[in-house]
Amino acid sequence: MFYDARKNDHGQEFDPFKAVVAPRPIGWISSLSPDGVANLAPYSFFNAMADNPHYVVFGSAGRKDSIRNIEATGEFTCNMATWDLREKMNASSAALPYGVDEFEAAGLEKAEGQLVKCPRVAASPVALECNYVKTVDLPGHDNEKGGYAIVVGQVIGVHIDDAFINDGRVDTAGMQPLARMGYSEYAVVTEAFRMRRPG
Repeated sequence: MFYDARKNDHGQEFDPFKAVVAPRPIGWISSLSPDGVANLAPYSFFNAMADNPHYVVFGSAGRKDSIRNIEATGEFTCNMATWDLREKMNASSAALPYGVDEFEAAGLEKAEGQLVKCPRVAASPVALECNYVKTVDLPGHDNEKGGYAIVVGQVIGVHIDDAFINDGRVDTAGMQPLARMGYSEYAVVTEAFRMRRPG
């Protein structure tokens, strides 16, 4: 199978793109409105882009509440979505009106940030506190929701549950992080292996 991605003439019921760029980490982004109302939403286009200094990015279809809050306050937090939190993560993806607290709607406890004002998901084993760097509008797709945009953040604080630190290493597989696949599919990491680069 080959298709021209510009025309999207794949002939399938659903676009295969997300199914082949997979698995993708989930950016479970928490933010705070200028009025102090918390927002929480999962983003399936998310990743780390650099480690010195640490940068993360997430992509949004349309200028959603997260971007509105982040641009206004200059900060956000990335929470790790895990197998144990899968239903609450999914509940936080509901399209609620601006000003509704998704933490409360999904039944999630908040924990205070250390270097940012926005809360984090208390039950998540990892949270990355970020300073907002910039929003990059992507050309070529101008839909009714406002097109696509990438938000860049610099990680300034890292929370890790001590229960998952063994012999100086983080047990990522032990946390059972969720990843996004295509369609309505997810994956969960339950084991890891090591492989050294040659030379």
